[in-house]
Amino acid sequence: MIFDFLKYCLGGKGNMSRVVADIDWEQLYSFASKQAILGVCFDGIERLGKEYPNELKKNPIGKNLLMTWMGKAQQIRRQNMKVNAVAAKLYSKFRVDGLRCCILKGQGNALMYPNVYSRNPGDIDAWVNASHEDIRVLAQSLAKGKGCVKDESLNHIELEVNGVAVELHSTPAIMNNPVYNNRLQKWLKRNADLQCSNIVSLPDNAGDVAVPTSYFNCVYQLFHLYHHYFYEGVGLRQIVDYYYVVSMFNVDCVMFNSLQRELKYLGLWKFAGAVMYVMHVALGLPEEKMIAPMDEKRGKLLLAEILNGGNFGKHFTKYGHFTQQGMAKKYFLKIWRNMHFVRYYPAEALSEPIFRTWHFFWRKGQGSV
Repeated sequence: MIFDFLKYCLGGKGNMSRVVADIDWEQLYSFASKQAILGVCFDGIERLGKEYPNELKKNPIGKNLLMTWMGKAQQIRRQNMKVNAVAAKLYSKFRVDGLRCCILKGQGNALMYPNVYSRNPGDIDAWVNASHEDIRVLAQSLAKGKGCVKDESLNHIELEVNGVAVELHSTPAIMNNPVYNNRLQKWLKRNADLQCSNIVSLPDNAGDVAVPTSYFNCVYQLFHLYHHYFYEGVGLRQIVDYYYVVSMFNVDCVMFNSLQRELKYLGLWKFAGAVMYVMHVALGLPEEKMIAPMDEKRGKLLLAEILNGGNFGKHFTKYGHFTQQGMAKKYFLKIWRNMHFVRYYPAEALSEPIFRTWHFFWRKGQGSV
């Protein structure tokens, strides 16, 4: 029933009379909060008020719950406006400094939503076409005054600017498996210039930024889901993002066959099938819009992980809250969890603990741990 409601929130046209009559609004709120899709679901509720007023009278949303939900939706709107302003300001500074860059995911994804303010905003991911050393200097400069540098990894540096979390990426993606990672880095370099040239305007005259193209996002954001699947967990907020990415890609265009070849070459083909299954079952993506055939076996595993862990795996109970443990315990819990994926994604799952161990000592050498 919740999946039927989500399909409706994303523009589905099915009859919602039975859903409205029987749905548990408290349970829906809890689910939407866990999955960080409260804004999207509130848009659906507003639509129900116009299209199914009589059914809502029979199974009304409690006044306190409705006011709480409305307040959350307003918070999401205000936060989006704040993040838009910071993103535009950062992009403008990068361009003045002569740096080529683009804003990944986040506020670029929000532009695909029917309501550009309904997406729960996260941090700002900026792909800056510069060396890691140059980005380190840039981070220190940006953090002066109303900010601070927080953490550093192999491909990005985390900081805070005017109360908004920012990640500066020297490369937007790294895979655990060295063969696939080598292919990925070459692919990213080939596509960097085009992404930094794709300019869009943020809402309410917040400013202009560069965002990735639809083709690039089909590959990159699928990798992003894949990465979080192994490291933390994937939530429906990220799946809804990718739903809009795929929906906007024209599967009839000449680039479609090229896209499928890229996914296979980069080791993302099997995971693409799992994601298509989840988007079909939970969000109603039609088969004619899919970029890969559905993989039911892997898809059911992915969906179970999404429902169990919620946004970024913050609600996992199956793995003893591995994302919230101390470093040593977290290390072994992650290995134990990822061993469940070996039969489905052996190249990445077997490489993950090796890469993570190496990365830990690299960060230690950089003074990041």
